[in-house]
Amino acid sequence: MKIALITENSQAAKNGIIHDALTTVAEPLGHQVFNYGMYSAEDKASLTYVMNGLLTGILLNSGAADFVVTGCGTGMGSMLACNAMPGVFCGLVIDPTDAFLFGQINDGNAISMPYAKGFGWAAELNLQDVYAKLFDGERGLGYPKERAEIMRTNRGILKDLKAAACHDMLTVLKTVDQDLLKAAVAGERFAEYFYANTQDQEMAAYLKGITG
Repeated sequence: MKIALITENSQAAKNGIIHDALTTVAEPLGHQVFNYGMYSAEDKASLTYVMNGLLTGILLNSGAADFVVTGCGTGMGSMLACNAMPGVFCGLVIDPTDAFLFGQINDGNAISMPYAKGFGWAAELNLQDVYAKLFDGERGLGYPKERAEIMRTNRGILKDLKAAACHDMLTVLKTVDQDLLKAAVAGERFAEYFYANTQDQEMAAYLKGITG
């Protein structure tokens, strides 16, 4: 699985801690981690939590990533921005129990975490435990197990509801504020990672067109 990490400006200084925890867990399980930044508070390309959502939509809908790990101070802003995008199902995850239940019940494709609120002593251990619950083993099995089928049915209904309520991602890219879009894809390694992994050439062509 291709896992993308996205960090916004207020928590950019913690990118290294988050990335280390994520790779420590995910890579031994056979997953690839792509760190889209921000890498530090001094990065030239600055991401807001709104841009986190837009970038998440681009990566997941293009196939450049299978799962996105993001967040902000409380995790709520990035979660809301992610869930505004077509095809993105993002959960607010604070601890390993949240991660387990989100993975088994909702089986979404993104999480948003708080990297300021409650981020204190041994925070990196909590991150590792969260990622272990998410990425080790099969997701979507249901909890409790006897409710697995109704949970699977409801996930399908929610997916259909979102598809009916949202534009496709290419339409989003064409109609969203273009300065916001350019800023969201201005990261240092965006082009390197995205164009090598995207499976949607129409989206790739559009982004190349606006970024030169």
